[in-house]
Amino acid sequence: MGIRQKINEVRTSDEARPGFPAERWLALGAGLLVMRTAGKSRGFLGRMVGRAVGSALIARAASGRDGVVGKLARASSPGAGITGVARALRDRARS
Repeated sequence: MGIRQKINEVRTSDEARPGFPAERWLALGAGLLVMRTAGKSRGFLGRMVGRAVGSALIARAASGRDGVVGKLARASSPGAGITGVARALRDRARS
């Protein structure tokens, strides 16, 4: 199995699983913690890898399945209008 097939398999299984409350907040907190720890690293490679992993976690929090970007994209789909935005905000308040 190639690396691309494995990545696609992991993505498919991630999209299929149900989300849990505050998942994006946990990803954001983990990303910030990794970046903070990476900033204290002595080695150049450790800082760069830590920043890359932290940035990936923060991006996941913002744009993942239950992230802010995904909800706004669904709300701003054609025909959604103001009711779609209101629905997205209401759903966000419930989670």
